[in-house]
Amino acid sequence: MKIITIVGNRPQFVKSAAVCRAIQYWNEQKSEKIVHKIVHTGQHYDENMSGIFFLEMELPQPDYYLSIGGCSQGAMTGRMIEKIEEILTKENPHWILVFGDTNSTLAAALAAVKLHIPIGHVEAGLRSFNKKMPEEINRILTDQCADFLFTPTKNATTQLIKEGIVEGKIQQTGDVMHDVFLHYQKKALKQSRIIEYLNIQPKNFVLASVHRAENTDNPQILKEIIFALIAIGKIKPVIFPVHPRTKKVLQEQNLLDLAKKELFLLEPTGYFDMLRLESHAEVILTDSGGVQKEAYFSQTPCITLRNETEWTELIDHGFNKLTPLKQESIVKTYQRTLEETPNWNNTLYGNGDSARQIIALLASPK
Repeated sequence: MKIITIVGNRPQFVKSAAVCRAIQYWNEQKSEKIVHKIVHTGQHYDENMSGIFFLEMELPQPDYYLSIGGCSQGAMTGRMIEKIEEILTKENPHWILVFGDTNSTLAAALAAVKLHIPIGHVEAGLRSFNKKMPEEINRILTDQCADFLFTPTKNATTQLIKEGIVEGKIQQTGDVMHDVFLHYQKKALKQSRIIEYLNIQPKNFVLASVHRAENTDNPQILKEIIFALIAIGKIKPVIFPVHPRTKKVLQEQNLLDLAKKELFLLEPTGYFDMLRLESHAEVILTDSGGVQKEAYFSQTPCITLRNETEWTELIDHGFNKLTPLKQESIVKTYQRTLEETPNWNNTLYGNGDSARQIIALLASPK
């Protein structure tokens, strides 16, 4: 049995850590071993966005590194398809495993389906119902290509059934990010020194992250978000690890110096530092799907800087709030969040064994 996992960005490195551990566990327990190879497309390509994750999480180094990043959506996806097809033809795996909703996800699925190589899609069935988001298109098309659709929640399973996916292809396993969080949280809280480095008090600061194209590529929306963060920063310190794309746009809009003056701007943080910041923040403001879930795992209230989210159950249970992307609305949502105390006694994303379920399903005879 040979499985190839294909990753390209920070959330996928996190998810692949759970899969790597599950394969290691399988190989320790079973006589029929799994050969596991990793392809890194290079979609996130600098050390803070990539290398530190492999180091901290003790991930095996990629068997293939494609160095495809920093270009347009079409060019990136096309180059990835070409290179991944070459690898799959050479390796001829029994399965490929893809994660989430990036260009790397879709490129791998398209390359594999045309070679008749079975595809497992982790985080299948998520929908924002906003087709202006490239991630939404990537999710839908990948789900159509996949042979096993591993859903993290009941909502995701229901959505795939509504779309006519054969139910035998759908496996509700829970969320591999929950697996990873449970495995690394104690280690992160013990090893990270980010709180001491920043000289901030636990539960007395706000954590922010902004990276999605729908926010960074719209000058007015990004301006509203930054000025909202600055207004909140008058009340509590705002810690803002800045994605390279966001930093570039802030520079182009002459907002970077103002943001540096009013907010705690950081380079992209490692996984352990981010977990500790999420665990100790008073509130998190983000447009990241992964950070929304990690906020819930950390029992930290979250505000999503978008008009919709794929993680609808977080909204339904009051752990997360959507907000209109206007300065005044964002600040009001922050103030309202401080007045509420969610009931954290819910288990929405499985029991922490999602990756083991996935590997057992892939390794079992069809």
